[in-house]
Amino acid sequence: MESKDVIIVGLDIGTTKIAALVGRRNSHGKIEILSSGKTESIGVKRGVVSNIENTVQSIQRAVAEAEAKSNVQIEYVNVGIAGQHIKSLQHRGNIIRKNIDDEISQEDVDQLMDNMRSLNMSPGEEIIDVIPQEYIIDNEAGIKEPVGMLGNSLEANFHIIIGQTTAAKNIYKCVKKSNLDIVDLILEPIASARAVLSAEEIEAGVALVDIGGGTTDIAIFHDGIIRHTAVIPFGGDVITEDVKEGCSIIKKHAEELKVKFGSALSEVNKENEIVAIPGLRGRPPKEITLKNLASIIQARTEEIIEHVHWEIKNSGYENKLIAGIVLTGGGALLKHLVQLTEFITGMDVRIGYPNEHLAEGSLEELASPTYATGIGLVIEGFNRYDMEMRKDRHKGQEQQKAEPDSPVSTPRPTVTTSSGSKKSFLEKIQEFFDQDPNNVS
Repeated sequence: MESKDVIIVGLDIGTTKIAALVGRRNSHGKIEILSSGKTESIGVKRGVVSNIENTVQSIQRAVAEAEAKSNVQIEYVNVGIAGQHIKSLQHRGNIIRKNIDDEISQEDVDQLMDNMRSLNMSPGEEIIDVIPQEYIIDNEAGIKEPVGMLGNSLEANFHIIIGQTTAAKNIYKCVKKSNLDIVDLILEPIASARAVLSAEEIEAGVALVDIGGGTTDIAIFHDGIIRHTAVIPFGGDVITEDVKEGCSIIKKHAEELKVKFGSALSEVNKENEIVAIPGLRGRPPKEITLKNLASIIQARTEEIIEHVHWEIKNSGYENKLIAGIVLTGGGALLKHLVQLTEFITGMDVRIGYPNEHLAEGSLEELASPTYATGIGLVIEGFNRYDMEMRKDRHKGQEQQKAEPDSPVSTPRPTVTTSSGSKKSFLEKIQEFFDQDPNNVS
């Protein structure tokens, strides 16, 4: 199958919205978003499913809208996973090869990754993803692509993403009840990074901060490698709640106030700038000063940024991030957020728009940071598709070497995430539901 004929769907199950984006790759390698569907998320809290039926209904509405706009029947989706239960660790694995005269094969690399998936976790936790950072062959470090090289010892540094088993199972259940199949579970900050960061920033060192409704996701890159990920259990919703309580208004009006008039810096507003909120059931309108509104927003925003700064310092890369911080997600649209972040962290800051890898002529509304995760899921879906195709080609070539007279079959795309004897996290969840069909009825 030609790469340009492949269609990838990203499903962003967020706290404030659920978005489905349908994308394909054009002849120049750029991503074309064919359509998008978006609906309010009413069953997710802080990135974790809290109501199955409400989440299923939201997913179905978003997918139906995307299908209607693109005339594409959606069956398979790449789903983002986040939430405060997500954490990460660094680990090194190694294998000793039996025959050093043979080239390092894809099977050797797969075996190394499968060994990482068998690490012991705390009860209730599972390894969601294993991301190789760099390979070491016979103590020679800094190797990005080991297949085809010679060596006795093959080692690698891995970035391992860990999450709660139940949280992932609930996402899987919601997607299955929506009559969809999951190709892959992808960590949302990694997806967002794919959409808004340039290769130069990832090489120079950058912290991607995705401010969503329920959580703030962080991914730190340096020398082209992901070094640290974290999820902070605060986002735009907690700012809205503060406005609601501080101004004694309903949540709907608090959200509108924040979006239209909110600012992360109180000093830029004057005391005499006032906005009126409609009263309830015939009551007179409520007047709120924009300076007071900004003071409420600034207090909570400072707390979120300080958490982000602590994570950056905790990663050990604070002084190595030449490209500074890139803010994205719906929360990044808050006025004067860049200035406040620069003041607190002392680092360069910019807003990340997800048009870095999109083809010209893409829908203007999709250039908003709000869609960074959804577009990133499509881009990362293509990256993983390419990786599986490369694996298939390597296996076909190795099979041909072993059996020269056997015909080489054309590689086909695969939806599995692991080809070794150890099962990936997604495969374990699939088996769990296959054994008990009532789980998704």
